[in-house]
Amino acid sequence: MRRTILSLFPLLFIAVFLQAGPAASGDFKIMRQRMVEQDIRGRGVRDKKVLGAMTRIERHLFVDRGLMQKAYEDHPLPIDEGQTISQPYVVALMTEALRLKPDDRVLEIGTGSGYQAAVLGEIVKEVYTVEIRKKLAEKSERLLGALGYKNIKVKYADGYHGWEEYAPFDAIIVTASANHIPPPLIRQLREGGRLIIPLGSTVYLQTLTLATKKKGELELEQMGGVAFVPMTGAAEKRK
Repeated sequence: MRRTILSLFPLLFIAVFLQAGPAASGDFKIMRQRMVEQDIRGRGVRDKKVLGAMTRIERHLFVDRGLMQKAYEDHPLPIDEGQTISQPYVVALMTEALRLKPDDRVLEIGTGSGYQAAVLGEIVKEVYTVEIRKKLAEKSERLLGALGYKNIKVKYADGYHGWEEYAPFDAIIVTASANHIPPPLIRQLREGGRLIIPLGSTVYLQTLTLATKKKGELELEQMGGVAFVPMTGAAEKRK
């Protein structure tokens, strides 16, 4: 669809591109504040660390230039490789549910645009994020580095297997759906740690599930319906 729009309306695309420069920074700030107050705080998110992170982070930098003006609307947007950047409210909801502390070490499965990793990077000491698509992993690593996030490490790999080298993790966030919680992630979660994942076998319709590890077992809490792209790689073979 985006290629069609560009071919029919090249001047419109150029105008949006130019508006995304310094002259539009004030407009983006206003949009971002509205997003936080109306779509995030207004829907019940109260964690000051989460609200602060999402107020500071320039979400429009994590989307295609042609979509920058939509960056602060409360819905997913397409990114490369047929993936999406998650709805801002869902990003906030999932992050708040992890009850993060400043010294936490967090694993993210599904780097995507890098936006969720940036939110985590504003809150915790260390973020380790894994992306199965090489183009997305490389692009996000460059962007996060350019934005100065020295506490975020990006790995191109199958996130089903986690990142054993840096385990155990205080929290794990999975930003793609699966019909089960990958066993390697359970093993890499610290005792007392929390893991959040969209669970379900239906494509684009799952139940957001929060898991807390107690005595090696997981206690599960359902948090409502969500729509995420499915995990690929090893997760597909274990359905």
